[in-house]
Amino acid sequence: MSSLKNKTVFITGASRGIGKAIGLRLASEGANIVIAAKTIEPHPKLPGTIFTAAEEMDAAGGKGLPICTDIRFEEQVQSAVDKTIETFGGIDILVNNASAIQLTGTVATEMKRYDLMHQINVRGTYMTSKLCIPHLEQTDNPHILNLSPPLNMETKWFAPHVAYTMSKFGMSLCVLGMAGELKNQGIAVNALWPKTVIQTAAVQNLLGGDEVMQKARSPEIMGDAAYTILCKDSRTCTGNYFVDEDLLQSEGITDFSKYAQVPDNELMPDFFL
Repeated sequence: MSSLKNKTVFITGASRGIGKAIGLRLASEGANIVIAAKTIEPHPKLPGTIFTAAEEMDAAGGKGLPICTDIRFEEQVQSAVDKTIETFGGIDILVNNASAIQLTGTVATEMKRYDLMHQINVRGTYMTSKLCIPHLEQTDNPHILNLSPPLNMETKWFAPHVAYTMSKFGMSLCVLGMAGELKNQGIAVNALWPKTVIQTAAVQNLLGGDEVMQKARSPEIMGDAAYTILCKDSRTCTGNYFVDEDLLQSEGITDFSKYAQVPDNELMPDFFL
């Protein structure tokens, strides 16, 4: 497995949740973690800011770099990339984690929410990848990892929330296309998705609060799974739609009890699987 010590990892939406958990796992290996996210002031319903996340990356053993970034805006992403290069000299890994969610049907989905999900999930992923690729080309084991689901093109995943599903599958289509496009450059492009609901602020606020949280796993499982992917050879491990539990099982891990929020509780499956 490749060492991540002193590697630079650019993570969108890394101030909390899964993005932060991935950052902390990689920071524990000595990586530099760029927290490219919007939250600079504490929010009553959303824990953490880019600055508190950076402090946690430092404490975990890495180096955190907080950069206020709204990935809907090209100039902000370009500025964040430039600041990363100025600070660390390169970008080895991009994690497209930032995402917007609204689980409503077609009539109930306001167009501003449709636009937000597509601007962040699809356009933001595409654009951040576009701006990081020239730097990824310069490094030894470059990876792009999108937090998006396998392309299960079944009606049951679209019907309840067409707009959200389209936007998440748009991220997965980036994996399908870019893995082929960037293969000759040796840049891996993969997706990672959780098998069960993960304890995050979005789940707490949108999916049913404490009852659902008791059937969730901690974000650390996604951190461990991401670490496993990002240590693999970028020239041979590309174009995959990994599921956290299945991937870790393939690596010989069989005990997942440490990730459960409530031991022995029945776990709730995530969407799209």
